[in-house]
Parts: sequence; C-alpha cells; structure tokens
Amino acid sequence: MKSTIIEVINLKKDFYVGDVTVRALKGINLKIEQGEFVAIMGASGSGKSTMLNILGCLDKPTSGEYKLDGVSVSQLNKNELAHLRNEKLGFVFQSYNLLSRTSALENVELPLFYNSHVKSKERKERAIAALESVGLADRMHHMPNQLSGGQQQRVAIARSLVNDPVVILADEATGNLDTRTSYEIMELFQRLNTDEGKTIVFVTHEPDIARLTSRNIIFRDGWVTKEQLVTDKVLASEMLKALPLVEHEG
Repeated sequence: MKSTIIEVINLKKDFYVGDVTVRALKGINLKIEQGEFVAIMGASGSGKSTMLNILGCLDKPTSGEYKLDGVSVSQLNKNELAHLRNEKLGFVFQSYNLLSRTSALENVELPLFYNSHVKSKERKERAIAALESVGLADRMHHMPNQLSGGQQQRVAIARSLVNDPVVILADEATGNLDTRTSYEIMELFQRLNTDEGKTIVFVTHEPDIARLTSRNIIFRDGWVTKEQLVTDKVLASEMLKALPLVEHEG
C-alpha cells in the first residue's frame, strides 16, 4: 500500500499589503501519494507558487495543516524545518540556481554538506552517482558557464536527488529551455518517476508539459478548481521523435 507523502488540510495563506489583505490560498485540500507525478497548474496569481513555497517548507500557511511524509510541518521550529527540508525535499528551479564558480560535481555535493552523517568520501560518491543518473558523468568537472541550459538543469536535478528525498519539487523547471530540451528534461523526470519511483510535484503553466505527468491539479484564484488524472498521458520520448531534427542547446 502506497503512503501519503503530502497532505494538505484546509490550508490558507494571507499576505498583507498596507491595509489590504490578499488571500493567496483560500482553503486548499489535497493529497499526493508515494510514486505520483503531479503537475500543479494555474495562471499567474492563481496561488500555485505560494502553494509550492509552503510545500517546500520555505513559507508557513496562515492556517490549516500541512503534513510531509507524516510529519506535521506547522509544529516545527526554524531549525527543524531546515532539517526536514534538507532530508525530505529536493528542489529544481527554473533558473537552475547553480553556484557559478563551482563545478557540476561540487554543486551536486552541496546539500550533503548539511548532513553531518555523510562523510567526504561518501558525499563525492553519491554526487557522482547522481550525475551519472542524469547522463552527465562526462561533465562533472565542468563549470556552469561551460554547460548548456539543459545540462545545467540536469545538474540541478542531480542535486535534488543526492539526498534521496521523499519528493522532488520542480518550479517551472522547463521554463528557460527550448522545446526539444524541455522534452528531454521531462523524459528524465518520467524515468525518475517510473523506473526509480520518485514522487514529483511539478509546477507549470504549460499544458503540453502537464500532459507528461500523471495527474493535474489546477489552481485558480486561490482555490483548487479541478483535479484530473492524465488519461491521455504521452511519453516525452515520443514527443521528441515528433520534433524536426534541428540544432538545439542540449
């Protein structure tokens, strides 16, 4: 039986701008099970980014409950939150967020520096294994400016995997990439989900990207307006085959 990795109960988030209260989330209820590949969709201002920040323990709700892998997040202090974030979550961002003067290998090692149980040798071994899993074994000593956008995003994905998190949170992870490279990155996410059982929550506003996941959760004006299984799910590898063969960034 699969366990519930994310559970959100009547979650609300307010922001205060002067005397004005902006209700970004108005009472969200959702569950994400182990091994799911879920897209959170919605236009700008719909609440999806606010939701992702709360799921990533980067922000706290105004009210309601959030449980991550059975742990009630609202009960944790700042240090406990940081520990939970490093242990349970992997992050992939639109802008890659790599350290510019640090090699691919060192970028991937970075989360492990905050894990006192992992020694230097194991840290390097795990980082190498993560880079191999995303197809960058021959680029591990390259600096970010020596890598294409697609390769930089693969480094970011490897970094998200290195701590073996219970869930990967991806925020518009294909937003800066051309079409072919976007499908290549989604092919990698699909493989991590189907072959390695990774639970993935992928924020996107692109319907063609959302079709490559298994379930879509659609936000609008701070509410979940629709949840649907992707019954016409396609493989990114098939989408790649349908594209014309032209030069791309890789």
